[in-house]
Amino acid sequence: MDQPKLERLLRIMQLLTDKARKNTIDTISESLDVSPRTVYRYLDTFENAGLKLNKSEDGISLSKDSKYFRMISDLAYFNEEEAYIIKRSLEVFDSNSPAILAIKRKLNNIYDFKDVAQLVVKPGRDRVISNLLYSIAEERRVILKNYHSIHTGVVSDRIVEPIAFGVNMVNIFCYELESGKCKYFKIPRIEEVIVEDTQWQYKEFHEKSKVDLFRFSGKTEKPVKLKMSMVAATLLIEEFPLSEQYIKQLSENVFILTCNVYDYQGVGRFVLGLCNEVEVLDSPEFLSFLDEKRSKSKY
Repeated sequence: MDQPKLERLLRIMQLLTDKARKNTIDTISESLDVSPRTVYRYLDTFENAGLKLNKSEDGISLSKDSKYFRMISDLAYFNEEEAYIIKRSLEVFDSNSPAILAIKRKLNNIYDFKDVAQLVVKPGRDRVISNLLYSIAEERRVILKNYHSIHTGVVSDRIVEPIAFGVNMVNIFCYELESGKCKYFKIPRIEEVIVEDTQWQYKEFHEKSKVDLFRFSGKTEKPVKLKMSMVAATLLIEEFPLSEQYIKQLSENVFILTCNVYDYQGVGRFVLGLCNEVEVLDSPEFLSFLDEKRSKSKY
């Protein structure tokens, strides 16, 4: 494809994602200084590439439901925790500032703000990430080559149907064919991702990934209530920013965390690491979990 045509295609994509603009064949034609027939041809090119267009009285726009639009969005994906940090950061500035409004408007053009930090892919991980993004968009089955399980110590190939990325794209949530279960796989433990021609066959068994504020996933919520010192509360917020909304300050040095988790592993590490700064309240099951951890300690 020649460069001028590519530039025009990218320019049309920019126009079609601008919510403040009403796009018609005529307005796009005028903006690009091309004929309406050429605009129709470019729009056909988008649809043939798998991009979905919304066409109504309000104009033409690029649908967020497009499978490749999801891939583009994932390349700059904001998870809930990171979006919370951005939101709190923006609140420091004048809400009427044109610059702040522009940032929010640009984010909202791609994301629902409640669900949306910038993706940083470590060297060597880009191909793995790229193939997983593609497999999700195309709903293809993949082989996770030489996946290293730290639980069993076994290195083996895993055949899965990728569903969604976890926090910061450090893991991938998949339906595993052999076990018949949905589970997370750590990206750094995947040597290579081979995308197969086979489409998803078990979509009805795909579950929605749920992650708690300590970044652990699961199906069942478990209540946790902690009494913390100022030191513990400060460290908790610094490491897990989403926790701030679940913390209530009772005095200068007394803070209460009340939340639900999907797995005791994350919150357990926090409590055991600050055992002199944290007291567990009203969580018998969690106390039993901590007692078992302490009993198995080598120290």
